[in-house]
Amino acid sequence: MTAADTAPARAFPIRWLVTMVTFLVAGVSFLDRNNISIAAASVQKDFGLSDQKMGVVFSAFVAGYALCQPLAGRVADRFGPHKVVTVGILWWSLFTAAVAFVPAGQSWSLLALLGVLAALGVGESVIFPSSNRLVAAWIPIPERGRANGLIFAGVGVGASVAPPLITYLILNHSWRWSFVASAMIGVVAGLLWLGLVRSKPQDHPWISRAELDKIETGIAGQGMDHGGATLSHALRNPSIWLLSLSYFCYGYVAYIFFTWFFKYLSVVRGLNLKSSAVYATLPFLAMAIGSTLGGVISDRLTRRFGPRVGRSFFGSFALLLAGGFIWGVTSAHGAEVTAIILAGGAGALYLSQSVYWSVSADLGGRSAGSVSGVMNMSNQIGGVVTASLTPYLAHAFGWNASFLFAAVLCAVSAGCWLAINPRPRAA
Repeated sequence: MTAADTAPARAFPIRWLVTMVTFLVAGVSFLDRNNISIAAASVQKDFGLSDQKMGVVFSAFVAGYALCQPLAGRVADRFGPHKVVTVGILWWSLFTAAVAFVPAGQSWSLLALLGVLAALGVGESVIFPSSNRLVAAWIPIPERGRANGLIFAGVGVGASVAPPLITYLILNHSWRWSFVASAMIGVVAGLLWLGLVRSKPQDHPWISRAELDKIETGIAGQGMDHGGATLSHALRNPSIWLLSLSYFCYGYVAYIFFTWFFKYLSVVRGLNLKSSAVYATLPFLAMAIGSTLGGVISDRLTRRFGPRVGRSFFGSFALLLAGGFIWGVTSAHGAEVTAIILAGGAGALYLSQSVYWSVSADLGGRSAGSVSGVMNMSNQIGGVVTASLTPYLAHAFGWNASFLFAAVLCAVSAGCWLAINPRPRAA
């Protein structure tokens, strides 16, 4: 007899408790990573950095994050997401705090800042490949859009909390204290993860036999066992490479919001720090709403019309819609209107977020962590390009050119989805 046989049925299913804790951890991770973009003006002044050098600072985090994605996914598959994310949270909290102690004014200050931010990126690299491995183990296939939508809503919530919180700390204390506070929040989230999450539903002491049977039926009954049972088999599927290309383009666009958006509002559009903090929350609130709504819509379309419509066609539509909003920024007048239009673009972009992770979990199967790590590495490489290319385009051709380029990449990303087969292939 197992713990599941004796555990009572619960009104709130344990798989959704695990999903909500993952949502929380995702939110904290984006609170930590958004810190540097909100503090950018203060950091630039303190360290004497140009926009181009600040782009390199942004890229340092994303480079550490991106290059470790495949390894992070492999480690999550091998050791389980529970242990891996626990270590990751402690790691990234340590290096978040360490940013506050990098001194300015030394010949090696910039190099030290780059090294600490790259290490912070390494620590955060585990969260989403691990969460996808968790989804593959815990969530029946028909519910994966909703689960991933909720998890990535944490990105929007964490990123929307960051501007007012970090701005308050900067104005009342200093930009350095904002990193210390973020690190402390990370430690609390890590303790909740450690206590409430397990890598497999069979290992959770609170799960009932009825829920365990539902999970196992929802996974094994729809081809999960043969879909990408090994990493080498999964990576022979051309849909995974198209998924990665599409997510590269997606990542380029998303990282505009996580790097240059706050400074764009405050410096280019002329909003003061307090006003920028308010308007800078709009895209991230839209991301949270779009991610959750997109997951629900995708699951419903998938149940009614199949994954080709519910995943591929819906993802393509959302990306085209995002591109339309971002294109519209080029003719917008006024900072407030610009922020609202970009919020529409961010929300539309995140309508497609859950389909990436649902399809990578379906195609990856027992290698879902590794497959999503490869996919997410492409996304983060897009972010590395954004951090450095956006200020170059802005300085050379104007900010409208930066947004036009992002809109074109949305269209490329949408085209990839039309060629992706979201169904697992037999080994």
